[in-house]
Amino acid sequence: MAYLKPESTVKNHKLVFTIFPIGCEGSITLIKSSNCFQLSGYSLVSTSNIKVFHYSSWDQEIQNMENQDPAVVNAIKESGESTPEKATAKAKIKFDQFMNVSLNIAVTGKAGSGKSSFVNALKGLQDDDDGEAPTGPTETTMVPTMYEHPGMPNVKIWDLPGIGSQNFKVKKYLKDVNFNTYDFFIVLNSERFMENDIMLAKEIRKRKKSFYFVRSKIDNDMFSEKKKKGFDEQKVLSIIREDCQKNLKELGDPKVFLISSCDLEKYDFESLQNTLEDELPGYKKYALLQTWPVCSAASLEKKINMFKGMIWAASFASAAVAVVPLPGLSAACDTGMVVLFITRCYYAFGLDDRSLTWLSEKVNKPHLKDLAKSKLVTAIREKALIRLQASAALATISTVEYLLSLLPVVGSVAAAGISFATTQYLLREGVNDLANTARVIRKEAGIAFVH
Repeated sequence: MAYLKPESTVKNHKLVFTIFPIGCEGSITLIKSSNCFQLSGYSLVSTSNIKVFHYSSWDQEIQNMENQDPAVVNAIKESGESTPEKATAKAKIKFDQFMNVSLNIAVTGKAGSGKSSFVNALKGLQDDDDGEAPTGPTETTMVPTMYEHPGMPNVKIWDLPGIGSQNFKVKKYLKDVNFNTYDFFIVLNSERFMENDIMLAKEIRKRKKSFYFVRSKIDNDMFSEKKKKGFDEQKVLSIIREDCQKNLKELGDPKVFLISSCDLEKYDFESLQNTLEDELPGYKKYALLQTWPVCSAASLEKKINMFKGMIWAASFASAAVAVVPLPGLSAACDTGMVVLFITRCYYAFGLDDRSLTWLSEKVNKPHLKDLAKSKLVTAIREKALIRLQASAALATISTVEYLLSLLPVVGSVAAAGISFATTQYLLREGVNDLANTARVIRKEAGIAFVH
């Protein structure tokens, strides 16, 4: 199928338009709605096969699509809805949530506990990268400092002022840092959790929000303990965890996550991610999974499955945008949505230059970036979107051209949109391409099976 917009208005019953065939055998139907046209079927045989119908709504058109296209029928089933109308409505909501959901993460703790290093790790940055949170042994954060995630600006990580002072006033602190801004709090300490940590957690709980204790700088503990005779890493970790929980017994039995911001693949970072997934509202999980660093094969597969699971919604949303006539809306709008989805996937899988450079330096394998050599990765990298927004204008020509080259027959990019089935095909191919590239890189890095 293909969506067409005439190059001029209808005059004397003649239309001027560009045809975008898919290259499969079948008949053609041209459907008219205002100045928007849809060509359904699979190849242009002759103009005698074209029939003109009139319809008044997207609901009628998608019903027509359902009757003709098994891809639509399967997508309706995947949506969990019973009708194309309900599936389309649900798809628009799901896709909007997926692309635009906000998440505000507060990171707090006493001075020198590693707050800023943890913030940088969540952003996929090293402490000496541009745009990193300043680090140091003393308090470097005097007011709440917001850092946008490089690949998803609507996810914000907040480095809050320290809570280590003797005259700490928890209610004043939460007022000063604008408590209601944040979805949850991560409370860090590189030593024992103290009275201020407990007071803060109690007040957060009283106000019906979640907090998570992170014992940071575990790598420093391991470095010191390794010098001792009879070193046993698991035993040391158990002692640290039990000591933390003993100091927090006033709060019941809270989980304590042992983490090294320098080495997220080790210790409890993935366990923290799993806990957040379980406890965050459904739509907030989209933001978490898209932006959380890839720390294992399992975490990468979660991201891959999430994007695959959203393809039905992206396809419905794209088809709906393409068929509804709006002033000034070009037929390439659905192509832009495809590119936005794939580009978001590119960042989530850690295939951008910054992530690959960081990984290469971490495992001392400079050639890792060379493994990201698929045509799709190259096309996205050439025109990588720095700030991702839901706008068709952000579609880059190199990426669009590559995506369309996946089709058996390539038509006019300028005047033609793409159908539901085509959108679904492109998204599946794009996600699979990026997923396979990410798997190869992680395997070569030697951390493919770290859990």
